[in-house]
Amino acid sequence: MSDSDTILHMDGITKTFGQVTALSQVNLSVERGEIHAICGENGAGKSTLMNVLSGVYPYGSYTGTISFDGKTCKYRNIKDSEADGIVIIHQELALSPYLSVAENIFIGNEQAKGGVIDWNATRSEAKRLMERVGLPDDPDTKIMDMGVGKQQLVEIAKALSKNVKLLILDEPTAALNDEDSAHLLSLVRQLRDEHGVTCIIITHKLNEVAQIADNVTIIRDGSTVGTMFVTKETPLDQDELIRKMVGRPLTNLYPDHPANKPGPEYFRIEDWTVHHPLDSSRVVVDHANIEARSGEIVGLAGLMGAGRTELAMSVFGRSYGSGISGSVYIKGKKVNLPNVQAAIDAGLAYATEDRKVYGLNLLQNIRENASMASLKRMSKNGVMDDNEEVKEVEKYRREFRIKCRDIDEGVDTLSGGNQQKVVLSKWVIADPDILILDEPTRGIDVGAKYEIYEIIDQLADAGKAVIVISSELPELIGICDRIYTVSQGVITDNVDKNGFTQEYLMKGMTKEKEVAVS
Repeated sequence: MSDSDTILHMDGITKTFGQVTALSQVNLSVERGEIHAICGENGAGKSTLMNVLSGVYPYGSYTGTISFDGKTCKYRNIKDSEADGIVIIHQELALSPYLSVAENIFIGNEQAKGGVIDWNATRSEAKRLMERVGLPDDPDTKIMDMGVGKQQLVEIAKALSKNVKLLILDEPTAALNDEDSAHLLSLVRQLRDEHGVTCIIITHKLNEVAQIADNVTIIRDGSTVGTMFVTKETPLDQDELIRKMVGRPLTNLYPDHPANKPGPEYFRIEDWTVHHPLDSSRVVVDHANIEARSGEIVGLAGLMGAGRTELAMSVFGRSYGSGISGSVYIKGKKVNLPNVQAAIDAGLAYATEDRKVYGLNLLQNIRENASMASLKRMSKNGVMDDNEEVKEVEKYRREFRIKCRDIDEGVDTLSGGNQQKVVLSKWVIADPDILILDEPTRGIDVGAKYEIYEIIDQLADAGKAVIVISSELPELIGICDRIYTVSQGVITDNVDKNGFTQEYLMKGMTKEKEVAVS
């Protein structure tokens, strides 16, 4: 390729934070009009590199050179990069929930005449951009009234309003269902094919990389370790990509873990029914019956909105729902769990799918987060036993291989995979009998996923009953001993390991509402 075909050169990029080197001599070349994937484990430096490119980390805070569209770049902030047509959409969307779609699209880029916003122009131009991204909603719709999939499209419409030349998407489908993910990837192709928009996509979903990427750059431990070119004739070799990402071959994406012989029943719910917290006429969980035994890993498979998370949260101290009825049994004894503390005291733990909002306190360090659910147990006469806290947290820091300087490091500095390990540490230290893990590997890379699976296996081997909620069927098939399928709040099937196929499970996940099965 000639230089005129290359829209972006990043050469010898090095970025440090104190004594920690986040990027070391990283090189990246992106051709004009291609979809370029950047892959690597959590903490490899992918997002840091994009923050350097977009001016989040300004010129002078790193070494190396950036050339975009034929000119050398010295961006001081995001406005500088956006003026050149570089727009980044972060995993955590930067939208105001209380403003309309039109207002969000043009925030900071208002359609104004003589210093006064032209609302007619704002709405009509927003409508045009929304149609371009396949968003049929009214421009006056508030962001808070839209699903995450549509919010992603609003972010892309916002990027198009800035005459984007290079669109950077950081984990764009991490929180999307299959249908929304497919639509988003189709839109990215359309922007490339019809409008010449170059795209960089950071994703852990290797099947998406195989589907959409023209080229792949792999970053490991802050350094570029290779590139892979993808064509119809030479499709992506996912095994080779994984090897380059993690520096070792993963012959299997899931640990070889023989099923334990199920022990005594640890957890059972009977006739569990939950109504929506704001609309009491709407049934979210409908007469569900589930059990889990000591040493068992049990999956909950369902499409987005099936009621899996709502079921888990309603059982865990009634932290979701209204008009809840049914019975909960722990170790054969019927229990009443009116609040979260009662659930913890009864031996139940729930690791939320949203680790940054509900799972962790990002203002605290690893030690404080990991001991959070065990304050009562670690205290003597109402005073925290600091030695016990340090001993317990340090033990699981080593066992779970949490990459950090020490346990007093802030959790906000950790990669997604290491943050997830802190969440698991928090609940394992609390020593529950039953752990409900909601999307435990969402948004983390294949290497970190493998380590999480090993931790789940260890928990089962220690005699815990583990319930895993996941939107990835291959994941549930790879780690579970049994899987319940959920559709429209109803448990539709209870499938043993020898019946695990994606096709069979999908039938249960899409089954129309009938009578629940126990």
